[in-house]
Amino acid sequence: MKSHALFCLDRWSLVSYLKRFFWATLLGITLACLGLIPGVMPVWADNFNKEILLNFDFSNQDLSDASFTKADVRGSDFSHSNLRGVSFFAANLEDVNLEGADLTVATLDSARLARANLKNANLEGAFAFNAEFRQALIEGADFTDVDLRDDTVAILCDIAEGTNPVTGRNTRDTLGCD
Repeated sequence: MKSHALFCLDRWSLVSYLKRFFWATLLGITLACLGLIPGVMPVWADNFNKEILLNFDFSNQDLSDASFTKADVRGSDFSHSNLRGVSFFAANLEDVNLEGADLTVATLDSARLARANLKNANLEGAFAFNAEFRQALIEGADFTDVDLRDDTVAILCDIAEGTNPVTGRNTRDTLGCD
């Protein structure tokens, strides 16, 4: 009988401890998110790997360093978003709107950007070696130091025009077109 009574006491003590721990943790996270604990801010990592996110609105957001590796984001809107350092490795970006987006040092390798709107986007330093840009709109896009295959550069040079409003660079110049 004594052992049973101790077991019940221990179980209730454990439940009480867990309740206190839960509320203290919740309070701490809330205070940190509100910036009320100096020097403590949570780190939010956006991981959308292998997600199916058709026609989502990601416009005007800071998604820097997020990962959309192998994600299907067809028809989604990323216009005017901060996508610096984002990984779109092998992502399906068909029919996406990337107008005015900052894709500096993004990973676009093996991504499908068919019919994507890259008007005035900044892709400076992006890695897009095996990316597909079939029928993409690239007016005013900045491709400075973007790693692309020679055949892709030739296709993009056929349609390249405009000047990027942020960097002031001519699209044809950033692609190295003749």
